[in-house]
Amino acid sequence: MNTLALGPSWLDPDYLISTFGLIGVLLIVFAESGLLIGFFLPGDSLLFTTGLLVTTGQLKYPLWLVCVLVALAAIIGDQVGYLFGRKVGPSLFKRPDSRLFKQENVEKAHEFFEKYGPKSLILARFVPVVRTFTPIIAGVSRMNYRSFITFNVIGGVLWGVGVTLLGAALGQIEFVRKNIEAILILIVLISVVPIAIEFLRARSRTKKEAAAGGGEGHGPSTGGSPATGQRGRHAKR
Repeated sequence: MNTLALGPSWLDPDYLISTFGLIGVLLIVFAESGLLIGFFLPGDSLLFTTGLLVTTGQLKYPLWLVCVLVALAAIIGDQVGYLFGRKVGPSLFKRPDSRLFKQENVEKAHEFFEKYGPKSLILARFVPVVRTFTPIIAGVSRMNYRSFITFNVIGGVLWGVGVTLLGAALGQIEFVRKNIEAILILIVLISVVPIAIEFLRARSRTKKEAAAGGGEGHGPSTGGSPATGQRGRHAKR
């Protein structure tokens, strides 16, 4: 099966799986779920391709085992991200931009977490980039650990098992097998839609605030830095 690389060849799901196998899939899922360096890695397309390759016999592992291991990798990755956030705290919001780190990604995840609360750990699983930073923001905000574990497990299972099973189910359809390149592109585009919508909403809010009077929109309501102004909001939830 030849898939279309949507970037460098080493980010092509088919290349990654054929080169590193299931271990590579699990490491990527782990990294993308909570490590700062993992936000650029393929997630949805990788899991979809994994399920498809299991169905076609090119990845010779039982589907149930793959699903269990993927879910565990996702859950443990979020756990590491949460603990990292608790340890690093507000300093994360002061970290300068670099080639692999952009402050806007942290702020975007923080807004997502503040908007949706604990359930953001579930919703963020299906949004590239945001899913990497959300568990870290949960740690920074010192979200109640029991609540974090609960939503982390639910999100990890829904995303890890769900997308893998979707690839396995659709992989049995001849049309999907013959058009896997187009399917992977479609998955990536769908994954990016929530980010585009959120960007347009933020842009619209900024224009409205500017039109309403400029300085009034930046008064006391900001509550200081994102790390400190909202920290207590979820601490006892």
